Amino acid sequence: MKIVVCAKFVPDATADRRFRSEDNTVDRAGVDGLLSELDEYAVETALTVKEAGDQGDTGVTVLTVGPEQAADAVKKGLQMGADAGVHVVDDAIHGSDAVATSLILSKALAKLEADLVVFGMGSTDGGMGVVPAMVSERLGLPAVTLGSEVTVDGQTVRIRRDGDTASETIEGTLPLVLSVSDQANEPRYPSFKGIMAAKKKPVETWSLADLELTADQVGGSGAWTEVVEVTARPARTAGTIVTDEDGSGAAELVEFLSTNKFL
Repeated sequence: MKIVVCAKFVPDATADRRFRSEDNTVDRAGVDGLLSELDEYAVETALTVKEAGDQGDTGVTVLTVGPEQAADAVKKGLQMGADAGVHVVDDAIHGSDAVATSLILSKALAKLEADLVVFGMGSTDGGMGVVPAMVSERLGLPAVTLGSEVTVDGQTVRIRRDGDTASETIEGTLPLVLSVSDQANEPRYPSFKGIMAAKKKPVETWSLADLELTADQVGGSGAWTEVVEVTARPARTAGTIVTDEDGSGAAELVEFLSTNKFL
């Protein structure tokens, strides 16, 4: 079985994230970035599936789409234990939205001939969570999504999906697209041995031409959505302190909550 994990390179949430002034797209090249935290659960799921089956016949490939720095996302997956990596990089990709991204991924996945495609539940920079469904539609494959527990038995993939009021069990037959939630597992930390081994693992770099795509199909020109305006978050202001020296504190607190529509 060939497992491919789609991993995204995102700006570090603890860093100074910003948009590019010229086109209002996320600045991915000028800020510190890393493998999306939610995609670490996808990598862990793929490795767990491999370890539970016939490891000799199962390989895990990490696939990412992004600028040169996105190679760090592939590297992290390899350090965790994946066997190989693929990085799709092309200047024309800049500005791609979810629709264009799903097109690029589907072309790469078809070329890789993946049996099981694994996604995280969303990305920490966008949070849309729609790309797995878009990819499954483009590939003509079933999708079992938002799994909080995953079991692979032969050709059958079964997940437990937990909702607010109930849990449901969904299953599908390989090949398929799978996405997992942040409740699916506990991602492993790369060991020193894994970090050293990752340096020798194969990583391929593909362009749009390698996927038989043209620049007008992706990027800003191929996007269905556009960020029209960006406004910086206002600086945090001092809070309101309610004192209760004469017994009126409770009334003042209720008034404050009511005025600010917290009640």
